Amino acid sequence: MKGMEILLVLGVVVAAGFVLFSLARGLLYFAQGHRAAIDGKVEENQRLQNRMMMARVKWQAITIILLVLIGFVAAGK
Repeated sequence: MKGMEILLVLGVVVAAGFVLFSLARGLLYFAQGHRAAIDGKVEENQRLQNRMMMARVKWQAITIILLVLIGFVAAGK
């Protein structure tokens, strides 16, 4: 049982890292899109907004996985 708990905790840590990475990417795309909008680059702004939305979807999916893993860890104790 101890090994399973270690794997779950490791999964939580990895998922949290992915959440932070996806969030940072979304913020980067947002900043780049904002700059493109100011410069009048409509196509680039739209492309960056699409990337930002995909980063958001990934962030939300990974957050759900993270919450499930935390639930498993909490239920195991």
